[in-house]
Amino acid sequence: MSSCFYSYPKQALFERVLPKNKIYDHASPTKRVKDLFVSQVTQITWLYKLSPETINLPAKNFVNEIQIFRIICKSNDISEDVLRCVDEAIHYPVFFEIVSGVQIQVKAGYKTPNANQDCWYVTAYFESPWMKLESLKRCDLPVTLDLESLYAQMLRQLIPFKARQNEALHDQVARHVSITNKKSDADKIQIRLLKEKQFNRKVELNAKARVLNKEIKDLMS
Repeated sequence: MSSCFYSYPKQALFERVLPKNKIYDHASPTKRVKDLFVSQVTQITWLYKLSPETINLPAKNFVNEIQIFRIICKSNDISEDVLRCVDEAIHYPVFFEIVSGVQIQVKAGYKTPNANQDCWYVTAYFESPWMKLESLKRCDLPVTLDLESLYAQMLRQLIPFKARQNEALHDQVARHVSITNKKSDADKIQIRLLKEKQFNRKVELNAKARVLNKEIKDLMS
């Protein structure tokens, strides 16, 4: 897998600190989410705007722009609820560069709008490994024909398995969601197995676990 840390064009630089209250105005977070912002986030900077005007790629379908945000965190733990709140406030796909101390990682959700593009949904979040800032090497943006293709290629660098031949991005994301759900079900079965005393029930649970594990393997291939 190639790098998901990119060297963005200078003409796309935006670099505006985004006050938390501006996000709250457009996302209406609960008190719990506001508390997460306070406890986890030091600063949010809107770093780059990738748009037809800044990188000379045409918009396509729902991808009119791609935004790059940097979040300075107080620890390595940032809640997806915080990211979802920012994503709710920003009506474009967003890639987050999360910085904690001397480390950095990229996170992004698969984000799509409703028919009116006035409400956006994140199906799942994906992330890179943590990297040390001092040894970070950035690469050029993928060569594509439009912003939708650029978004797909950037997001696919974060998905932990390769796309199948001719597989659409939304199908790859749906496969990831299915894998995640089945892994969760398999973990629950293992917990039940540890507590189960009856032999017949153990046999039944083991059979269910085998079916789930085969389905996970098939989805991963």
